[in-house]
Amino acid sequence: MNIAILSREPNNYSTRRLVEVARARGHQVEVLDTLRCYMNIASHNPSIHYEGRELENYDAVIPRIGASITFYGTAVLRQFEMMNTMALNSSVAISRSRDKLRAMQLLSRHGIGLPITGYAHSTHDVPDLITMVGGAPLVVKLLEGTQGIGVVLCETQKAAESVIEAFIQTNNNILVQEYIREANGADIRCLVVNGKVVAAMRRQAQPGEFRSNLHRGGTAEAIKISPEERATAVQAAKIMGLDVAGVDILRSARGPLVLEVNSSPGLQGVEAASGKDVAGKIIEFLELKASRKHKPAE
Repeated sequence: MNIAILSREPNNYSTRRLVEVARARGHQVEVLDTLRCYMNIASHNPSIHYEGRELENYDAVIPRIGASITFYGTAVLRQFEMMNTMALNSSVAISRSRDKLRAMQLLSRHGIGLPITGYAHSTHDVPDLITMVGGAPLVVKLLEGTQGIGVVLCETQKAAESVIEAFIQTNNNILVQEYIREANGADIRCLVVNGKVVAAMRRQAQPGEFRSNLHRGGTAEAIKISPEERATAVQAAKIMGLDVAGVDILRSARGPLVLEVNSSPGLQGVEAASGKDVAGKIIEFLELKASRKHKPAE
């Protein structure tokens, strides 16, 4: 296959691994800076241009679209889809999962375990919002945040009121969530590929920190997940419509709770912790998806 990878960071571990594995399996690969792609949106001949040339003849595209460029990145991916290029994850699924509020509502609708989550627009409703999620301590999350940025643990009622009011008054959209004390600053990242968990790791926050993100200094180790956790991760990815996803889960007294479903999960931490060839599983799935696309109807 001729594969395009949309990535702003060609030297990023995840991008390099996907390139390495795809080429080792005999595919041609080109890494394209997502923001350097520009589009001709024509009714009968849509096209994408890059550095003065028209892009064509790609069999598949792997989107590695960062959260900060979701709008433009999904527009580029839609253009590839309009040109009948097969996408590893669809533009619709990526947009769905990146809207954290919409994603929470969809997961809730399908009965997936979640932390109690509140959302409000007016500062007048803050006291009741805090009560609704079980009071302090609680977690406040920017809807646009990523890698633990814009996530605040509020230990007291007063602190929670101040932080929430400050975010709302500065026109930031936030979620307010219950704090799952029994998780002890740890979560589980499950890598789901084609409806199966192919690798999992436990991420532990460093002392004095509640965010377990590796970018925030958290540590990772391999973990054996329960059948319920496995089923939750698979179902969460399915609800988002993602064939490849990183599903973050908290272990709670009432069972697994989904924190987030990531459409462009990093591979470095989970490959190192689990010892699994996740990049290989992704390229194998891409090959399978291509074979299904070109299989003649019976």
